[in-house]
Amino acid sequence: MPPGKIRKVAVLGSTGSIGVASLDVISKVLPLNLEVFGLACASNTGLLAEQIAQHKPKRVVIQDSRAAALFQTQAGQSVRVETGAEALNDLASDPEVDIVIMAVVGGAALEPTLAALRSGKTVALANKECLVMAGALVTAEAQKHAGRIIPVDSEHSAAFQLMKTGRTSEIRRLIITSSGGALRNIPLEDLANVTPEQALNHPTWNMGQKVTIDSATSINKALELIEAHHLFGLPAKSLAVWVHPQSIIHAVVEYADGSTILHASQPDMRLPIQYALGLDGPGRVPGCVSTLPVKTLSGLSLSEPDPKRMPAIALGLEVCERGGTLGAVLNAANEIAVDAFLAGKIPFTKIVSLVEEVMQIHKITANPSLEQILTADSWAREQALMRF
Repeated sequence: MPPGKIRKVAVLGSTGSIGVASLDVISKVLPLNLEVFGLACASNTGLLAEQIAQHKPKRVVIQDSRAAALFQTQAGQSVRVETGAEALNDLASDPEVDIVIMAVVGGAALEPTLAALRSGKTVALANKECLVMAGALVTAEAQKHAGRIIPVDSEHSAAFQLMKTGRTSEIRRLIITSSGGALRNIPLEDLANVTPEQALNHPTWNMGQKVTIDSATSINKALELIEAHHLFGLPAKSLAVWVHPQSIIHAVVEYADGSTILHASQPDMRLPIQYALGLDGPGRVPGCVSTLPVKTLSGLSLSEPDPKRMPAIALGLEVCERGGTLGAVLNAANEIAVDAFLAGKIPFTKIVSLVEEVMQIHKITANPSLEQILTADSWAREQALMRF
């Protein structure tokens, strides 16, 4: 891309924590030469209105049709609002868009991600679920249509950068780190009585409800292992998780020659977002995040996870090994289980066991089509709902 050219960005999931951080980077890191072309959200029209006033996008999508109709009435002719899944896909593939920031939560990100990649876009991917559900399909479509996936997860952005220091064939192991979540210091025998308020009180990261609960159950690490498997082409035996409560080291790569290389930075999502947005532009430029002072680096701890406290990690590795539609099943069952926990219908400890139950009875379809993936997703949701 020519130096100095303004690149147009569509932020899908603009009112979530990643979307808000992305817009902060776009507005403050001026050397990136980025312009907001489109914004999309589920239903948070109050925050969306503020974002529209600041960034003046050409296209706006609100997925909730009732919220969209009400917002259109209030906005009048100043903003044209679109709604529905097709509108989201159309924004993701708009010819004027250079970069799609995919911050939509859950399986709803899959089809717009595919639409963007099939249009040859760069996708700054902050959504785990679409690779978990359909990693082989998504990466194949990216390669076929010259699309590009740049991970925005702190762990996968760190791994992406670390892997530039050697060849994939030279990697012995990629380790992603885990803070341990909000419940890391609660005795195992007390986990069954954990409330949603406790599980949502993350000690480090400011995330949405779904991701924060996933952190507490360690399902987020299962999802991240599957994501790493597809992003980097690494088998299950070359993937691991270490617990790192300080959230300063985000990933570790061990090479065959005995070298161990770590990526450390402030626990601020704006840094991986800025890195992704700068790759096709000016590269690394001063931005919103400061470097680490030496005192922050002293006293850091890393340890292997307790499988009794973090049982979901084994489920993620199982998906990496067996593949097919099993990732879609894990993801769908987990979404239902998390909603049930937040609604007070199941205890905290039932979330992972429910997911495992559904995975155990699933008949895997190898090399699935999109239709087969979506069928497995629906099946898993039905099975999960039957278990509470």
